[in-house]
Amino acid sequence: MPTVDFPLDRDHVELNQLLKLVGLCDSGGQGKALVASGAVEVDGAVELRKTCKIRAGQRVRVGDTTIRVQGAE
Repeated sequence: MPTVDFPLDRDHVELNQLLKLVGLCDSGGQGKALVASGAVEVDGAVELRKTCKIRAGQRVRVGDTTIRVQGAE
């Protein structure tokens, strides 16, 4: 299971934009469709809110890929 570390340089990032920024989809629109399909989990629970605010310390999972959102150090 691949793990991607995403350094967050602000307070939050919208879920659909995060999926685009880490390369799991080509656009924010594709990110929204992926979230709407029920294929995305945030902290172990299916997340259907496309623009859910993701903050440092949260984990996002799509298929076998986990994204660890890390705060600025």
